[in-house]
Amino acid sequence: MQAGFLPIAHVEMDKDACETIKTRTAYHYLKGKRNFKFYIDYLKGDITRKVLYDKLPPKLLETVINVKLSDKTIKSVFDSINISLKAIKKRTIDIIVGGPPCQAYSLAVRKKPKPGRKKIDERKYLYKLYGKFLKKYKPKVFVFENVPGIYTSDNGKYYRNMKKYFKRLGYEMDDKTLDAADFGVVQRRKRVIVIGWKKTLKNFKYPEFKKIENKWKVKHIFSDLPILKPGDDLKIGRYTKQAANKYLSSFEIRNGINFVTQNIVRPLNDKDSKIYKYAVKKINRNKILKYSELPEEMRTIKNTVDFTDRFKVVVKGNLSHTMIAHIAKDGHHYIHPDLKQLRSISVREAARIQSFSDDFFFEGSRTSIFRQIGNAVPPLMSKNIAKNIKVRI
Repeated sequence: MQAGFLPIAHVEMDKDACETIKTRTAYHYLKGKRNFKFYIDYLKGDITRKVLYDKLPPKLLETVINVKLSDKTIKSVFDSINISLKAIKKRTIDIIVGGPPCQAYSLAVRKKPKPGRKKIDERKYLYKLYGKFLKKYKPKVFVFENVPGIYTSDNGKYYRNMKKYFKRLGYEMDDKTLDAADFGVVQRRKRVIVIGWKKTLKNFKYPEFKKIENKWKVKHIFSDLPILKPGDDLKIGRYTKQAANKYLSSFEIRNGINFVTQNIVRPLNDKDSKIYKYAVKKINRNKILKYSELPEEMRTIKNTVDFTDRFKVVVKGNLSHTMIAHIAKDGHHYIHPDLKQLRSISVREAARIQSFSDDFFFEGSRTSIFRQIGNAVPPLMSKNIAKNIKVRI
């Protein structure tokens, strides 16, 4: 939307994620209509979500389709999309963006002990449903995002089959492994971005993305956020610094509102607190804690082979390591670097690592929000990709 595209439909199986998309739709609509006050009122808790949504035309909310895609549900999704197209008097779609859940192809999942894995993960075949959207709507361009593990999953079988399938549907395509850090995100996050285009677009080619010299660190995105302790639930708070630093302002992480929301932190038991302290002290000596090196009396599980980096600090003097959806289960992989706080990172800190602006509001429980953040494509990255495609079509 920031790149200038008009969404026709958002298809999402997670109910809370759908509500998050609706709330962000309200943000864009009210900002465009100069009724932004209502969005601010909602962030402050002065009005309910129903009151907020009532400010929008119903057809906008209807573009968010909460469904688990399958051969049984796809026709009803097509019907909903057709209604949205008719409402804005359009017959064609320029671009389709998406990708199946990356966990199906993830190297980390493949390393799990065999009892914890399915023999056949049906999510690996979801590219076929993606292809049905291409076949139905014939967009000029599509973007397909996934983890680098898609190249090697089952010796590359699924990726090869996917490429053959999309080419049969009339698309040229190319792919690259892109790092979110090259787009200004304060995080090392490599993802495969496949871009396809109709064979009739003779002059189209895979964009050459200009890499940003990323000199920013975690300390730059945590610098103005409040000091918190485990279990804190600061729904509304003030920045600790009135002026935003260069990173936060130039990349529009802080972009106009004078308060910060969703500084929510999970609680921590005494045993884990001692491990966090041990890990932070170790990182302050430029050493990473390996679980096998943890004193035996401090260990919480017996397995020291498969979980060597079970407790990991977000290093303030570096880019963050990759944010993943596992943060919804526990915060051990994302320990805050401040020894005085001894906690895992908050919802807002995780959102900033992913480059979400502070006016982006997530719906759902703390666990659900962490999962949404971990699964997301960083907005700075997706915006850049979208802009580069838009000028070419």
